[in-house]
Amino acid sequence: MIKPMTLAALAVLSACGGDDPVSYSAPVGINLKAESGAVVGTALSDEKGITTESGNPYGAFVSGARAELGGDPGRIELDDLTLTLGGTSTGVTALEQVYAGTVDVLFVMGDTDNTYPVGQVVNPTGTGPVAVSVPFESNDVAEQDRAKFLGGGFKVVIRGAAAADFAAKGAKADLQLTFTFAAFE
Repeated sequence: MIKPMTLAALAVLSACGGDDPVSYSAPVGINLKAESGAVVGTALSDEKGITTESGNPYGAFVSGARAELGGDPGRIELDDLTLTLGGTSTGVTALEQVYAGTVDVLFVMGDTDNTYPVGQVVNPTGTGPVAVSVPFESNDVAEQDRAKFLGGGFKVVIRGAAAADFAAKGAKADLQLTFTFAAFE
């Protein structure tokens, strides 16, 4: 399994002058699984709370942003998202052996179950990291979900169609999504 990236090793701090707001950016890794036994029809998905990863890298990102910005961020954006197949996967050696077609990444908010499309990749190949397109805009997060978003009260979901023979392989794919979040005043 790929270990979550530590904030200290990966934090990128920037204080901008002029008309640019003060910002703070850092990658946040989360590990998910895709198992042959979890295929339903052709659908394959997994989900995990953003704060449940070892060391809570999302919580560390928010704490770092608060320290750098001197309080709660005015907004949090997603600058980049990648998908990587972990080296401890069994029965598969490439992402195309796990997923076929469109793979979606979503945030599902606690309590409200409101769902926000975060990213999408079509026919991912190799082991990665594979770039995932990011349509997510934090301004689209409903008012009742803003505190949950800031506090990490949401799940990350990855879902897509399983590759043709994935269900029969007895495989277990370790997947890592790496989000590069940026917080602004």
